[in-house]
Amino acid sequence: MKGAIINLDDYRVLTGKIIGCAMQVHRVLGSGFQEVIYQRALAIELEQCGISAQRELEMPISYRQHEIGSRRVDFLINETVLLELKALSGLNETHYAQIINYLEAYRLPIGLLINFGAPALEFKRFVKTLKLFRK
Repeated sequence: MKGAIINLDDYRVLTGKIIGCAMQVHRVLGSGFQEVIYQRALAIELEQCGISAQRELEMPISYRQHEIGSRRVDFLINETVLLELKALSGLNETHYAQIINYLEAYRLPIGLLINFGAPALEFKRFVKTLKLFRK
């Protein structure tokens, strides 16, 4: 992905489909469950929509070309979109910082943060850098 020119419109379509899947899960389950319940339901919904997703993927974290640990991400979609789920009453700046740091650490262009815990589904798209995108 490093140095690649990608089309932001393609990601809007993909992230729109992912958000649609999350909305369906939220419509059926509502709020109040643990994150893992939403994660399992969303995996089913994504598969039904033909979206390639890896769930609970262990990904390494490096510092100066040295692996210093790892983090299990909720979903990696099409090997380019990081999807983090929450089941909280609301999102805050700490959650935003978390996904921004993950995008940088894993060198991924797009992130989605989705919260199932609020009465209405909350979601936010994150783009690592707009310099990578061309129309």
